[in-house]
Amino acid sequence: MNTRTIEISVGLFVALGMAALFMLAMKVSNLATYGGGEGYVVSATFENIGGLKVRSPVSASGVRVGQVVAIEYDSDGYEARVSMSIDPQYDKFPTDTAASIMTSGLLGEQYVGLQPGAEEEYLVDGSEIELTQSALVLEQIIGQFIYNMADE
Repeated sequence: MNTRTIEISVGLFVALGMAALFMLAMKVSNLATYGGGEGYVVSATFENIGGLKVRSPVSASGVRVGQVVAIEYDSDGYEARVSMSIDPQYDKFPTDTAASIMTSGLLGEQYVGLQPGAEEEYLVDGSEIELTQSALVLEQIIGQFIYNMADE
């Protein structure tokens, strides 16, 4: 009887450990944070998106307000078009909002940062963000530095 109780408690402990690992994996992969489909979708074009990925966060003032839902290549303008789903409670972004691709930390993941403007009208579903700043690519910066050093 005592052995059976120990086996059941060990089994419950292992099951709880597996559930905790599953929840951790979902949290790290951003699958559990946003279900998709809710909110409104806005898009922006960038010359270079660096390592931006689908499901990357969209933040304003450090607060997560949405996520990247699609990344496509625009062969007409030779730029990357990024579609972002903004949560419905954040529906007051002015039409002159600027979007930048930023990096969390020195070499962390990339995300889209929104800087609200001052217009009276707000972004709605299907709006285009006109003011954009592409990602800083470390290799390009190092290459420019070496090239400038070679000129001197």
